[in-house]
Amino acid sequence: MNPANPLDSVYYIQLPEHFKLSPHALQLDPAVPLPVQKKDGEDPGSFNMQELTQEQVLSGILTVLAYDRENEHLAYYRKILLEARPDIKKELAEAAILKARNEDWELAEEIWQAVHGLDPEDKAIILNMALFFDQRADNYRKNALYDDADAYDSFAEEYYKDVIESENEVPDAFFNAGFFYLKKHNFSEAKNCFDSYIALMADADEEELGDNGEYKLKRAQEILDKIKNRNLENERFRKAHELIASGREAEGLVEIRRFIQDNPAVWNAWFLLGWGLRRLEQFSEAKMAFEKARECEGGDENADTCNELAICQMETGDFSGARESLIEALNMDPDNTKIISNLGFLSLKLGNEEEARKYFMTVLEIDSKDPVAAAELKKLEQEA
Repeated sequence: MNPANPLDSVYYIQLPEHFKLSPHALQLDPAVPLPVQKKDGEDPGSFNMQELTQEQVLSGILTVLAYDRENEHLAYYRKILLEARPDIKKELAEAAILKARNEDWELAEEIWQAVHGLDPEDKAIILNMALFFDQRADNYRKNALYDDADAYDSFAEEYYKDVIESENEVPDAFFNAGFFYLKKHNFSEAKNCFDSYIALMADADEEELGDNGEYKLKRAQEILDKIKNRNLENERFRKAHELIASGREAEGLVEIRRFIQDNPAVWNAWFLLGWGLRRLEQFSEAKMAFEKARECEGGDENADTCNELAICQMETGDFSGARESLIEALNMDPDNTKIISNLGFLSLKLGNEEEARKYFMTVLEIDSKDPVAAAELKKLEQEA
């Protein structure tokens, strides 16, 4: 997460009376200080009013809207921006989505914050903010930056709650929040969200739903059935995940073993058992748990199970089994950098540094900021 204060790039000026940026520029109130974005390398003390551009003003306003929500002149600044660029909200939202797609996370977040500051009551924007933070958390977790991932998950949850608790209900917010809570293994909240989504869409006809709406209804019902059939709302399961995720693995293992006694065919429970054991470096026992997870219905469809199993196989010397598990995981999730990195680590264990180098380079092609692959490549270069 970036600790720099974006407001440091903005300074305020007091306009002289009757000042205009150009003959066709906006009418500005000289009594209100105007935020101005610094030019690259500009010393504030060298500011020349005659060189002031409209883009500097608009950029300065966007930064204030994004990061200074207590500013007393926000309404005036919004008015200036919307008069200058009536379609600015749509343009910025499209730019933010594109930046996120290209994994330019810092700039995408800055743009989304500005869009939200421009219209803080727009629930569609708030939902997009939730989706963005959710996506960014997944990226951090993929790169083993777990503290940052947890922080962005917290941001995402705040925005999801903002939308789903609003008076004007947004069905897609419940649908997407359901998947967020699935990821967090909070199956009770996931069930509530999917139940709400189905209830909100119950009266929609085929034309209103379209193919995508019909798919989402079917998907929501499938997940609800799995939560019910696997007893995943169980308090013991939730507590076990919470304990293991917070570093209290031994206590979590007690809870998940008790859950398994009553629910022996739930692959999620065996996965959780294996995850806790693997974190405690009890690799043989963890390996058996992941193998059991794969034997249960639905357990052989999950790339994470194969990846976790492969880690345990590597640690117990079953290198051929590890390769099979990783290739299977990669077939399910071809761009998963964790899996590709583990193929690199497996190659190192087998003494094939050239193959390992290729795997780590592939990771960086997918995610140029991946810290694990970058560190391993640096090590290989130093040892060459």
